[in-house]
Amino acid sequence: MTWLITGGAGYIGAHVVRAMAEAGERAVVYDDLSTGIADRVPHGVPLVVGSTLDAGLLAHTLAEHSVTGVVHLAAKKQVGESVDRPLHYYRENVEGLRVLLEAVTAAGVLSFVFSSSAAVYGAPDTSGPGDLVTEETPCVPMSPYGETKLAGEWLVRATGRATGLSTASLRYFNVAGAAAPELADTGAFNLIPMVFEKLTQNTSPRIFGDDYPTPDGTCVRDYIHVVDLAEAHVATARALQSSPGAHLTFNIGRGEGVSVREMIDRINAITGYDHPPTIAPRRPGDPARVVASADRIAAELGWQAKHDVEDMITSAWEGWVHLHPRSARS
Repeated sequence: MTWLITGGAGYIGAHVVRAMAEAGERAVVYDDLSTGIADRVPHGVPLVVGSTLDAGLLAHTLAEHSVTGVVHLAAKKQVGESVDRPLHYYRENVEGLRVLLEAVTAAGVLSFVFSSSAAVYGAPDTSGPGDLVTEETPCVPMSPYGETKLAGEWLVRATGRATGLSTASLRYFNVAGAAAPELADTGAFNLIPMVFEKLTQNTSPRIFGDDYPTPDGTCVRDYIHVVDLAEAHVATARALQSSPGAHLTFNIGRGEGVSVREMIDRINAITGYDHPPTIAPRRPGDPARVVASADRIAAELGWQAKHDVEDMITSAWEGWVHLHPRSARS
């Protein structure tokens, strides 16, 4: 098969392209390069620069490359920005998806994998130490970003039911790490790179609230290595190939919670810095504990995460030093 990877020059997308290539699948990257980096696209993989709102270019690309499956990762993804610019997020994430699906069904594409998010769950009531977020946990998103991802899932599934398109929605938890330094996350919007940024500025990272009902009082989250996430895409894509008309929904996580304080301590130890965190007031809407159950994808596809938190921090740090050479401690 030939897979069109929208957003394939981005942080997660580049890892999916790499995993597809390693699995012997042919990939074509479609990216507007607003946040993606062309140099991340492997030699020999075609790169089409364009927006998912461009119906004509999409139709031409699908036909020119005889695309038979799509992995759709292209989206705006900053929660805070989505609150300030909801119309922009709905246009890019929902209307862009609608235009893409219209082109996909017209071209006779067989399979469609949608990049969703744990943001669809909002603040689930899973505060107990053994409570996990399952795919049946009610979806009550708390931001326009989360709303667009949930609406996207609805749109993808409805299209599949109406047309026979095989579909899957992958709900990512907290993605970290890198397969190689040059593929590292260049942003500082997630916890690990945010802590790197503070440490390398010789300032203390911040913890927003230390009075949550968790073992150390700080929020607990589930982290997934981007390499494991990319391999989950390959497993899902192959499952759709062998299951015409399937409609799958999977959590992508490790089922293991790590507190913010514990994560900062581990980052300090691995990087060689020693800046204890400072405590700031809670942020509105932060749930105490959000940890995935990944039992469904393990049972149905045989996929499970292989990398631990140390792997994530170490590989992310190597990428940070690659981008900021003066960050390394002597």
